[in-house]
Amino acid sequence: MKNKLLTILIALTSAFAPKVSTAGASFSLTDSIPHKNQVGASKLPAIIAPVKAPFAMPQFKKPVFPKLTMSIIAKGAQEGAKVTTAIQAAINQVSQRGGGTVVVPKGKWLSGRITLKSNVNLHFEDGAELTFSGELADYQPAVFTRNEGIELISLGACIYANGQENIAITGKGRLIGPAKGSPVRERVMDTVVIESFVSYKTPVAKRVYDGSKGGYVFPVMFISPINCKKVYIEGVSLENTAFWNIVPVYCDNVIIRGITVNSVGIQRGDGIDIESSKNVLIEYSTLSCGDDCFTIKAGRNEDGLRVNKPSESIVVRYCLALEGHGGITCGSETAGMIRNLYVHDCVFQNSGTGIRFKTRRPRAGGGKNLYYDRIRMNISGPAFEWDMLGNATHMGKLASRYPPLPVTPLTPSFSEIKVTNILVEKAGRFVKANGIPEQPLRGVLIDHSSFSVDKLWQATDVNGFEVRNTIIRAQDPNMTFLDAQNIKFNKVTFEVPGGQLIKNITGEKSGNISFGNSTTVDLKAGNAGR
Repeated sequence: MKNKLLTILIALTSAFAPKVSTAGASFSLTDSIPHKNQVGASKLPAIIAPVKAPFAMPQFKKPVFPKLTMSIIAKGAQEGAKVTTAIQAAINQVSQRGGGTVVVPKGKWLSGRITLKSNVNLHFEDGAELTFSGELADYQPAVFTRNEGIELISLGACIYANGQENIAITGKGRLIGPAKGSPVRERVMDTVVIESFVSYKTPVAKRVYDGSKGGYVFPVMFISPINCKKVYIEGVSLENTAFWNIVPVYCDNVIIRGITVNSVGIQRGDGIDIESSKNVLIEYSTLSCGDDCFTIKAGRNEDGLRVNKPSESIVVRYCLALEGHGGITCGSETAGMIRNLYVHDCVFQNSGTGIRFKTRRPRAGGGKNLYYDRIRMNISGPAFEWDMLGNATHMGKLASRYPPLPVTPLTPSFSEIKVTNILVEKAGRFVKANGIPEQPLRGVLIDHSSFSVDKLWQATDVNGFEVRNTIIRAQDPNMTFLDAQNIKFNKVTFEVPGGQLIKNITGEKSGNISFGNSTTVDLKAGNAGR
């Protein structure tokens, strides 16, 4: 019913929306691009609407579980005591009996790691509050997992599963991560980048980091099924995570809907990270994060190439990013490739960057066939950012543009990216694009959009980028091109102070930069210029 009401509202507002027309671009700006109060967890409908995407997608359905229902109280759970054993016993028994629902009732509960099993719905009643322990012993024995795109044996996740099918986490309960200052958070390896600590040459079975004898562990994720099929997560809220929040790894057929995350102020507190998984639907979720909000990843460096599993066939719709480094991000782990991603009808309210692409020279893979449509932004950073170099703190000499390096299987690339119907009401910059000289950014199209930004354009090592049928209002008229070629602005209206663009074009490779059928308008006076 809510979906029908939203459709009617969009149709009515579109019919009466004003038309914006200038000498360069002319189109209707309508409320078909959703507002903040039309998306996110508070607007979750009861049904899953059919998925429409520019590529083949399955039709997602809610999972069905047998009628068997078991409360954790039946297994001896008591408030004020740790209930890990009771929860796990209920899950094990329900799964062994063919499946059903394990209920965490209203109350305040404390638990260590929970392992989901096939055909079990772990349901949190309204008023249920489950806090996870910060003690290492509550996450033992160590389990197979993937941390920042590298396989290893460590703590896994607060709610973990491996090789299961038809599993769910549902309800309106509140999940709280391990306490700050606890061993689970303090004993983590965070002194160097992970590939400098875990060698890809070491067999995975020997990459054991369980914290024994005072050793390091890798941070515990909040919810992370791995090698699972038919994963359903709906309704719960997560806060105070120790690391990334919801992280399906090597999964097939994943539905995440109506989720609320709050990890503001937590370093590496990503919201939802899809890792080398396929056939994924994320909808009606609200994320406020200490790092990126909605993130797509596919493995890191040589280890990611060895596994070679893409993240593909992913739809993100009707979601709200309230705070975070990026509204929707691809990378920086990209080895297995990110492809066939469709993000539509979302709102990015206070994120640093709107649509973000990250990779690094040794990360391999990259992304292609990425689609973005009907997105509203009010953000502080760039509306679009490509960063393929990183910084010297983490990447050393590899973060320097020159000298160009030989193209190898570890050289990443981004291409075939289509962006339409974007309404940016506020952003720090329109485009910030830094490719790499040996593998420039290619094949980007931004069409039929409107931007109000502080700064305009900075592009380095780009070959093939078109902006058309678009209005850009910027407080700064400067545009910077360094080794940028085949750049087209077609039917674009620039509204800048003085009505004149300042084009700074450098680099031997720069060329074929055109402004066909485009105009400039004085931002203050509204007078057309050339």
